[in-house]
Amino acid sequence: MNLGEGLGAKVLELEKHAPGIRSRLSGIAEGATLRAIEKAEELTPPNTFGEGEARGVNMITGSMAQHWGSDSRARPAETGSGFVTELANNMEYASYVNDGHRMDRHFVPGLYVDPDTGLLSRDLERGVGLMVGAKTTYVEGLHMTDEAKAVYEEVVEAELDQLTREVFGP
Repeated sequence: MNLGEGLGAKVLELEKHAPGIRSRLSGIAEGATLRAIEKAEELTPPNTFGEGEARGVNMITGSMAQHWGSDSRARPAETGSGFVTELANNMEYASYVNDGHRMDRHFVPGLYVDPDTGLLSRDLERGVGLMVGAKTTYVEGLHMTDEAKAVYEEVVEAELDQLTREVFGP
């Protein structure tokens, strides 16, 4: 059997498996996206510091972390030659937490340090507020999406290697 015949045989074998392969590729994309969503959720505040206490206004609720699951699209949409999934977080401040942001000195109405917990709290009806941004001029981003994309790529690479071995042998 020459090279052309061998390659032709592999193509025929691949075509025989084609319906199952497209289904597997879709499953790989979905599984990798779900793992990316999990990683983004894991890295998104509220994070705990020291004795398990959460810090940060608007981070205590965990709503930003929850939005990775609701705003992302893990089920693949088939496009011409591939599948598309989406890692997304539509919270207004998500990009600032992910990428970092500059802090100008400014007054935040309703912001105060709770004397009982020592945490920042917000209550617009108390008539209080704090100046923020005096010590910190830049807040470094957490880069959750970069880490999530790395997990996606690792999962896809491992699954495609396994699929290749299954279809074409060791």
